[in-house]
Amino acid sequence: MLIGVVADDVTGANDIGIMFSNGGCHTNVFSIQPNHLSFPDFSRFPADVVVLDTNSRLDSARLAYQKVYEATQLLKNAGCQKYFNKTCSVFRGNIGAEFDAMLDALDLEFAVIVLGFPKNGRITIDGIHYVHGKKLEDSEFRNDPIHPMRNSNLVEILQSQTKRKVALLKHDVVSQGKLAIQKKIDEMRTECNYLIIDVMDQEALRTIAEAVCEEPVLCGSSALGEVLPAAWDFETIDQIEIIPRIKKDVGILTIAASLTPQTARQIEFMKNQEVDIFQLNTIELFSDQKRVAYILELVKELSQLLLAGRDVILHSGTQSSLVENTRAEGFQAGLTLLEISRLITDSIAEIASRVVEKTGQNCLIVAGGETSAAVCQHLGVSGMRVLKEIEPGLPSCVSLEQPYYALILKSGSFGSAEFFEKSLIHLREL
Repeated sequence: MLIGVVADDVTGANDIGIMFSNGGCHTNVFSIQPNHLSFPDFSRFPADVVVLDTNSRLDSARLAYQKVYEATQLLKNAGCQKYFNKTCSVFRGNIGAEFDAMLDALDLEFAVIVLGFPKNGRITIDGIHYVHGKKLEDSEFRNDPIHPMRNSNLVEILQSQTKRKVALLKHDVVSQGKLAIQKKIDEMRTECNYLIIDVMDQEALRTIAEAVCEEPVLCGSSALGEVLPAAWDFETIDQIEIIPRIKKDVGILTIAASLTPQTARQIEFMKNQEVDIFQLNTIELFSDQKRVAYILELVKELSQLLLAGRDVILHSGTQSSLVENTRAEGFQAGLTLLEISRLITDSIAEIASRVVEKTGQNCLIVAGGETSAAVCQHLGVSGMRVLKEIEPGLPSCVSLEQPYYALILKSGSFGSAEFFEKSLIHLREL
């Protein structure tokens, strides 16, 4: 059985990839672009689960719909029997457009949605979503720079983005077990198009997986991917192992353009370790001439340290004064908030790719979904195999074609304070 997944960013693609991998599935991830969709040669890279990253979270709803529709058609043509639309675990992005696109491409009218991710502090009770004990609207996502989350009611959030009917299956039904869930789903199938299910803990998630494993379309966070394989009766395929040889005498570069508190804590933790830390001077990026000179000088300095065996972190800075000054400079240059974000992301990805070329080191740690997508694009990485989990939802992966890169692409809002240190150790043990 081939399972097809569409994810709205590359860190989310790897996130659900490692979940399926933990469940015993071999998983490959491919990045695709609109109007340039070519059928990935899955036969060259056998897998149980194929994840297509559309990098659509920051797109317009119309463009996101187009990407997901075409990606779903690719998976359909590949012979997938089950489909999963992987979204942000707090519903940021074009969720309505993307869910609609998958149903339209499959000519279906019903999907089950499970957003809870208990291992990463996301639970849903009576349709209200919580992040580490706080309502979504009171969490750090309230002030997300692109998608501020000011509502905790998942039914209302999704209903505001789709004309299809959204309903809720509450935890009191989930607690009654698999058969009760299936009975309620069958009752609701003709009354709504999207059925969101409460998730209070990991045990509830396992029960839900047993109840929904035969549904053709599932949507939501990656957590369900870990417990679904146990409910499926299939035999995994044989797979050729690809492990790149890491340069042991060259340092490892970590880059981060995420503004989340989690990434800020991870950078702060590394200040007490044997690591050189650089903060990107974002003000230098808004003049073409200054930007070119600044990037070349920074690449030179970072490369020298890495070649001397030092590990290095380059980050964009999270101080409120720096963020405000950067936005003011960008607005003065005539850029929108999204264009400012993408300029910083693309600049830091360009620096990373130049450093890789200069040092020959073939491994990277990247924090932030958009940053990870930009790095993959600069390195020419369009397909990856999920390797090993470092922390829940945070795996290492390896590019499927030469030159082989070992990559750790971290969602900005995931991971413990020690995650970067764990990642450095993990890469050196490959």
